[in-house]
Amino acid sequence: MTAARVVLITVSDGCFHGIREDTSGKALAEILEAAGFQIVMREVLPDEKEALARRFRDLCDTEKPELLVTTGGTGLGPRDVTPEATLSIADRVVPGLGELMRAEGMRQTPRAALSRSLAATRNQTLILNLPGSPKGAKESLQAMLPLIPHAIEIMRGGGH
Repeated sequence: MTAARVVLITVSDGCFHGIREDTSGKALAEILEAAGFQIVMREVLPDEKEALARRFRDLCDTEKPELLVTTGGTGLGPRDVTPEATLSIADRVVPGLGELMRAEGMRQTPRAALSRSLAATRNQTLILNLPGSPKGAKESLQAMLPLIPHAIEIMRGGGH
């Protein structure tokens, strides 16, 4: 299988406005590249549901990455809207991956149960909404890494 193309998006008002450094996006990029994925684009976007949905749709429909990874906006805060933006453009939800992220996180802290991280698809793009904290984002991604190549292969039309 050729290296999957990945778009990595950090969803954070603070990072977008330059108030905070994007440590989660950087950590995820390092993990993905070390695992053989090709990061084709990185962006930082504010917590705005409609703008996120529009950007996710455009990326999936025009850039067509095999994997769209987001970090941030999955908590219970009033501006945490990443899962809603994803669900508004998704074809299908992949509940097991969201469950896996929370299960792995709960091995570290019971607060992981509050995460609304999820996975979904649009066309042939797997979308992963990871937590915004560097620790939570890394743990979630590492828990899913063994499954992602198989999921992408199936979405490309490969056998089960």
